[in-house]
Amino acid sequence: MKSTIKKRDDNIVKVLTTACETAKQWDIGFEWLTHTVRYNHFPGSLVITCVFNIELEVQQAIENGFDKKLRQLIQGHLLKAGIRVKDIRRHVRLDSEESCQRQHQGDWQARLAQHSG
Repeated sequence: MKSTIKKRDDNIVKVLTTACETAKQWDIGFEWLTHTVRYNHFPGSLVITCVFNIELEVQQAIENGFDKKLRQLIQGHLLKAGIRVKDIRRHVRLDSEESCQRQHQGDWQARLAQHSG
């Protein structure tokens, strides 16, 4: 990995970690987040996956507007790192441990590869 790409990825991890810790405090079932990116198509290929424990928590988060709040939180942190995306809705998706277990036998790498940008 080139040093400029490594530095950019480190910055993304740093700001997403901060966003993650904030979102965990909301008590909405949110567990963790991760990202995938192809740097030759950055920032358009950046996909952030917010993971909840069960699918019902994902649905409740959407119904209660926490999906929008999560996207705003993440977008704000990305902007602090100088990363501007055109439409944050295309870059942040919600998922659950339950769905990964059911559809990919808990293999998050395979699941994330399916949804990478």
